[in-house]
Amino acid sequence: MADHAPTAEDEAAGRTRNDPTADLLDILDLSSADGAQTDEEIFVGSSSRQPGRRVFGGQVLAQSLIAAMRTVESSREVHSMHGYFLRAGDADKPITFGVQRLRDGRSFSARRTHAYQNGAPILSMIASFQEPDDGISHQDDMPAGIPDPEDLPTTAELLGTFDHPVARAWAFERPFDIRHVDGPLYTANEGTREPRNAVWMRSIGPMPEDPQLHRAALAYASDYTLLESILRPHGLSWIHPGMSVASLDHAMWWHRSVRVDEWLLYVQSSPSASGARGLAAGRIYNRSGELVASVAQEGMIRVPLS
Repeated sequence: MADHAPTAEDEAAGRTRNDPTADLLDILDLSSADGAQTDEEIFVGSSSRQPGRRVFGGQVLAQSLIAAMRTVESSREVHSMHGYFLRAGDADKPITFGVQRLRDGRSFSARRTHAYQNGAPILSMIASFQEPDDGISHQDDMPAGIPDPEDLPTTAELLGTFDHPVARAWAFERPFDIRHVDGPLYTANEGTREPRNAVWMRSIGPMPEDPQLHRAALAYASDYTLLESILRPHGLSWIHPGMSVASLDHAMWWHRSVRVDEWLLYVQSSPSASGARGLAAGRIYNRSGELVASVAQEGMIRVPLS
C-alpha cells in the first residue's frame, strides 16, 4: 500500500492535517443505548465536522448500516440497502439510530433503521443480509483505457491552496482520497459534456480487517460524487451560482468482498434528469477488475433559470 502521509508541500505550507481515517472509525463506532419500550434497538453516533453544520449523507448511511449490523449474526454480510433522506441533519448534534428486526430466515435477515434527530427521522433505510453461498456468477466488465490513480491529481493538490472552509475540508479532512478521471467539478466544468463521471477512491489510511466495516465505509464513500454525472452534460460545477443540490434516496448492492483501503474505480452515469430531479447509477470495481458494488441515487438539482 502506498504511503498516505502528508506531502512535503503540505508541510512546507504549514498545514496541520488531522487523521481522517481515525475520525471515520470514530463516527462508525456507535454506542448502545437503552431505548423506550418499543420494538427498536437503539444506538447513538456523532458526526464529523462539516462546513455549514449539515450532516454528510454518506455518513448517516454508513452509521445506519453499522447499527443494523449490530443486530445481525456476524456471518451474514449486508448485500443490499435502500434508504431515503428525509431531513437535513445537524452535525453538531448526536444521531439516534433505531433498528427494527424485520426478518431472520435460514439464509437472509432484514433490518429497518431510522436515524433520528430532535425526535424526527432524518433517514429511513432497509438493509438485507445473507449467509455466504455459492452460485452462478457474471459481471459487467470494467471500462478500458482508464488512467491509473497515481497519474491523477489528489483533491489536496487541486484545492489545498484555496482559503475557504469547504475547500480545506474537502482537501484535508475527508477520510477518502478522491481522484477524478474526467476532470473535477469543484470550481469548473471543463471535461466531457456527457452524462458520465468516474473517480478512483481509497481511504486515506489503512482500515481494520472487519469486512462489514469495509462495506459500511464503501456506502459512506459512494455518496461523494455520484450526482456529478448529472451535472456534467449541463456544464455545471459545484460552485454554480444559486444551484441547490440534495440527495433524495440511495440504493446500494454489494456483489463481492471489498477493501476500501485499496484503490476502487467508481464509474457513474445518469440516464435521465427532469422535474428538478436527476437519476445517477454507479458501478464500483476493484483494481483487479471485479465489480464489487452497484449504486443508484436520485438527487434534487435546482438551477436558477435566469
